[in-house]
Amino acid sequence: MRSPAELGHVHWHDLTHAHGPAEDVPELIRALYADDDAAGEAIHELYGTIHHQGTVYPASAPAVPFLAHAVLHVPGRSDALLVLLAVLADHDPQDAESPSWQGSSAAAICAELARVLPDLLPCLDDADRAVRRAALRVVAAVADRLPAGVRATAERRVEELYATDPVAAVRADALVALDRFGRGAEAFDSPFPEVRLAAAVLAAERSGPPYEQRTVGVLAEDGSEPEPGDDAFPWAGTTSQEDRLTDLLTRDADAGLTAAARWIAAGDLGARGSRLVRRIAETWRDREPEAVALTLAALPHQRDARAAAHCLTAIGEWTERLPEPAADLRDALYDHARGEGETAAPALLALVRSRDPRALDLVLRNPGPETLGAAASSFPEAADRLVPPIRRTLAAGATGNGAIALIGALERCGAAARQAQPELLDCLRTRRAAVVAARRIGRAGIVTPETTALLHDAARSTDSSLSAAAAVAHHQLTGAAETALRVFEDLLAAPGPVHWHLSGLQPLGSAAAPLLPLIEPLLTARYEWTRMAAAEAHHTVTGSPERAVPILAALIGPTPVGLCALRALASIGRIPEELRPTLRSFASSPLRLLPATPFAEVHPDEELRTLARTLLARD
Repeated sequence: MRSPAELGHVHWHDLTHAHGPAEDVPELIRALYADDDAAGEAIHELYGTIHHQGTVYPASAPAVPFLAHAVLHVPGRSDALLVLLAVLADHDPQDAESPSWQGSSAAAICAELARVLPDLLPCLDDADRAVRRAALRVVAAVADRLPAGVRATAERRVEELYATDPVAAVRADALVALDRFGRGAEAFDSPFPEVRLAAAVLAAERSGPPYEQRTVGVLAEDGSEPEPGDDAFPWAGTTSQEDRLTDLLTRDADAGLTAAARWIAAGDLGARGSRLVRRIAETWRDREPEAVALTLAALPHQRDARAAAHCLTAIGEWTERLPEPAADLRDALYDHARGEGETAAPALLALVRSRDPRALDLVLRNPGPETLGAAASSFPEAADRLVPPIRRTLAAGATGNGAIALIGALERCGAAARQAQPELLDCLRTRRAAVVAARRIGRAGIVTPETTALLHDAARSTDSSLSAAAAVAHHQLTGAAETALRVFEDLLAAPGPVHWHLSGLQPLGSAAAPLLPLIEPLLTARYEWTRMAAAEAHHTVTGSPERAVPILAALIGPTPVGLCALRALASIGRIPEELRPTLRSFASSPLRLLPATPFAEVHPDEELRTLARTLLARD
């Protein structure tokens, strides 16, 4: 250990941390010995400098002996400083001998911590359970790096805690530390649920999924309650034991749903069961039926309206993927949707997506942009009833995402949507959701002098997205390409990313041929989004797939740009044979390959799987 008096012996100015030179580290370490507020702030700053978002730096290891001294000499901060030391030393023992480990900052930290560990072992006997737990965390962090003599002493002390500590949570932590020493212990029959749970977690980590039935039973039985005490304790790779358990159970969907069902039946304490269900539904495909049923069961257990609203929002996200939403689900949603307060809106949206006929009257009674859009999708036969409230809401001055959602709803209203042209023209005139309004007018607008004049004016906008959308719409209504060609010539020649402008060329078709000299160089652009959009545009303009297909095929993958490339290939209708194994993996993966994205009408992973299956079905 080293005292603050020795800080000047380290050349901190030659070392770096997350924000550059480490000259401020001595000041932060000295602040640990000041008043309580200053010490707390210093610990917070050390997390942002020598340990920043899981990364360690050259200045981190030299700080270790000074932090160890502070553990023993700063009253009331021992547990927080011990956890900082443990977090600094986090590493995967299986990677300890890899070339990347040797000479790394992590290796230096572990070496320093192993040297000072004998001085820290008395913390295992501290009267404060939080200090004992944090000390166990430090021992576990470097268990695989200790010299033989220190290892034997540390292991013996940990074993004593496991056998005798009066706090069950400390015994459970000692079991985890013993596991890091290679001492597997069969503790499923322990009288302490915390110890049984730790044993089950260790067993599941060792075996990997699918977990044994006995292990799942313990995880479900003993994991239902939040950990007692104020010292929520982060083990390696997690921020709390709950996070660790949730991550573990998410890896095995069947085990996770079994545990979540048990936790929800026990009262869904801390919303742990319903939160686990959401994680599983976000991670695995085709789990919506179980997810909806369990979240519905969790709904009465939520402690406040906000928590209940979260459950209803989740149900709304999954319900439209159910082939036939059950009557009890629809009745529960209807009851909440008729009420007031925070739960009414998400319940109504979920009810609409469940395609319950009662939802339509509720939407018309209290129309909102999101529910009107969902109703237009769920009840296309009701377009004549939905268009009037959409028009009224737009006319009342809807802006932003609300106006965008209303115009999107018109897309699903068929011929009835043409009644809303006055409101769309007003959006264009007042620049409210003007880009989507221009696109909608171009696809299904009525040609009038006012319409073409407004589009022509918008095509001269300094907003490049609006000028592009208006120019294309002008061409769609008039058949004249001059305005669009002029706008896109300027946009494609401008510096910076142009892929979103390339994607807007599709409605022009072969009329965009004069732009080919600008499009063709972009086929080899460094930015993958630009190559994708240029390939799609080249096929749109020329009608030939020869240059587009190889470029698009090379981009296919479980990424946003890969999905867009797959969508473009599907529209072309040509799939290279060598792409079929990749498509089969997209079609058959039980895991979601793409996460949800805000405002997407279809979950990207669902679209990826559907496109893959459609393309594989083609000869």
